[in-house]
Amino acid sequence: MKIQEIKSNQQSKYEEIIGYLKQDDDYWLENDKWDLTKEFFIGKKIYRSRYIDFSSFNNEYIKNEIKYYILFSFREKYLTKVSILEMSYRLKPMGKFFDRYYNNALSLNYIDNNCLVKWSSFLVEKNINTENSLINCKSKMGSILTFIKNFYDDREETEKDIWNSKNIKGLKVSASSSSLTKPKSINFNSIPFFYKEMVKRYFRTFITKKSWNQCVNIFTAINIFFNTFYEMGYIDGFLKNLQREDMEKYLYNIANKYKGKNVTYVNKFIAYPRTFLEYIQMAQYDEAPIKETVFLIFENDIPKRERDSDRLRRVKFIPEPILKQLDNNIMNLDRPQFIPIYILLRETGWRGTDILNLRYHNCLEQIWNGKEKTYNYYLCGEITKTGIAQLKIPIRDKVAEMVQKSIDKAKELSTEENNPKK
Repeated sequence: MKIQEIKSNQQSKYEEIIGYLKQDDDYWLENDKWDLTKEFFIGKKIYRSRYIDFSSFNNEYIKNEIKYYILFSFREKYLTKVSILEMSYRLKPMGKFFDRYYNNALSLNYIDNNCLVKWSSFLVEKNINTENSLINCKSKMGSILTFIKNFYDDREETEKDIWNSKNIKGLKVSASSSSLTKPKSINFNSIPFFYKEMVKRYFRTFITKKSWNQCVNIFTAINIFFNTFYEMGYIDGFLKNLQREDMEKYLYNIANKYKGKNVTYVNKFIAYPRTFLEYIQMAQYDEAPIKETVFLIFENDIPKRERDSDRLRRVKFIPEPILKQLDNNIMNLDRPQFIPIYILLRETGWRGTDILNLRYHNCLEQIWNGKEKTYNYYLCGEITKTGIAQLKIPIRDKVAEMVQKSIDKAKELSTEENNPKK
């Protein structure tokens, strides 16, 4: 690209940051002290802390980029409330650090490769020198730099080293899977550098064919596969000359590492790497093992998944007395956001995923009851397991009132950016 094009792209992306920070009547942009108790932020203090303070940053460009990182990461649930608090503790020394070394920088995107080394020295100088503090601070700085450089990277998402699920066209992501339990990005930097591009090439073959959750599971297994071999002392290029004896060492290591885990969990650390090796051999990747996969990983190496009948035998239902206790004390839950979910589970008998998959624009209806000459409330939702697109079930007026309040709150907090599927 020409230098003019690079500058133009940089400016356009920076304007996107400014536009994002202008939400909520310019609150995030105009204020260098964010109040955690604001309803459109967290709504209360985190422990005893009330503010996130950016006033130590004199470089406006860097300050706005870090603001964007924190706000975006919080809204997308990359950062928890506690993570935000931990980050806020680092802002003061971070501002002074950038003031000293990068006061005239136009972006974190242009920061040199020695930044983390300088940051470590700066922390020691400022007596933030315990091992855990250093690691934590370096990790936070590394996360910010990686995020911002990835943000300005205008290449196709699958060309990058970090794939964000929302930027991959045609990706299969269900509304109920967008929770904190699954990451929203895949970071290929955790794969040993020698094999990183090969693994990215492999993932491009199915990233839009399989569900995002399955892609994350496959990545986790392949990542552990490579890193386990490197932990055992293997070096770049080991894959090509892989022998059965090497795989036996891997299998032994996995069996000990996940001792006590159920067979379904352990299965993926053997089954997914086996499928991976089979594919790269058939596709004739340069790095693929010379010996056929069938002679490296045997069929009986893979733990058999539990049958449904076996799983059902282990199901433990919550006893009725316990349910009654929970019903009577539901308002005392320490996380009040779960109360509506629990009430709807009890009211409808639906699965948790179906409740979490409700959409605020069409989940509550009033239907005329000709017999009783009145309108009755119905909860409307998709039953994912059986494929029923829109099931309607009657609910009591008090429950409907609760649902309406949840709808109103969801509408207030939602934008096209943070909740496009409503």
